[in-house]
Amino acid sequence: MIKTRLDRKATNISVLAAVGVRRDGQKVLLSIRNMGGESTASWRRFLDDIDARGLKRPEFVIVDGAPGLEAALAALWGEDLPIQRCTVHKHRNLLAHAPKHMPDELTEDCRDMICADSAAEIEKKRKAFLRKWCLKCRAVADSLGGEGGPWPRWGRVSPLNGDRLFTFTRLDPSQWKSERTTNAIERLNGDFRRRIKTQTVLPCAETVLMLLWALPASGQIQMRKVDGWKTLSQPIEPMPPDLAA
Repeated sequence: MIKTRLDRKATNISVLAAVGVRRDGQKVLLSIRNMGGESTASWRRFLDDIDARGLKRPEFVIVDGAPGLEAALAALWGEDLPIQRCTVHKHRNLLAHAPKHMPDELTEDCRDMICADSAAEIEKKRKAFLRKWCLKCRAVADSLGGEGGPWPRWGRVSPLNGDRLFTFTRLDPSQWKSERTTNAIERLNGDFRRRIKTQTVLPCAETVLMLLWALPASGQIQMRKVDGWKTLSQPIEPMPPDLAA
């Protein structure tokens, strides 16, 4: 949300942005638009625009968890598009479900699970997390998602809540740090806000878009290469059959 002047009133507007990663690991700003919101229709128009400008089907997409974006991605590029939900956003979501006296314990368990050294270790810790939090706070376990196992069953859940949080494990481990969060977008947003902090309200929505585009284009905001970029040419591991079913 960025505050700008609309119809002579200071109003927060929602700006949609997409950052891409080239084969050499360099991040680039693909598009930035004011679509009036973050609905599925808004995201679909946004994606249709960059698709029409020649963007090929991405090999891997990282999202913040917005359901409108997930639906638009699936509608345009198919349900089998590898999508990673930002682990930082999901951590905040889990904290919102947890009792107020448990944030430190939950944070430590999340970090222990997400930052494990191998896919097998992550899956092991994920199951342990679900067993523990199903007993401590069922809302946390339900929010993370899972099925089967030694904890009480709650049925099949949406991949949005469970498996998509761990899509990054299909990549080479050298990429995991960069590819499990939307930090590239968050950092771009933070840099932009620092440069306009003296202007409490921008004059119009068009000014927001021009500034956001111009700052990276002019080099005043620089985006570094992703971690593990030398392994980007390696194919993404196929989805395990039990998750693809």
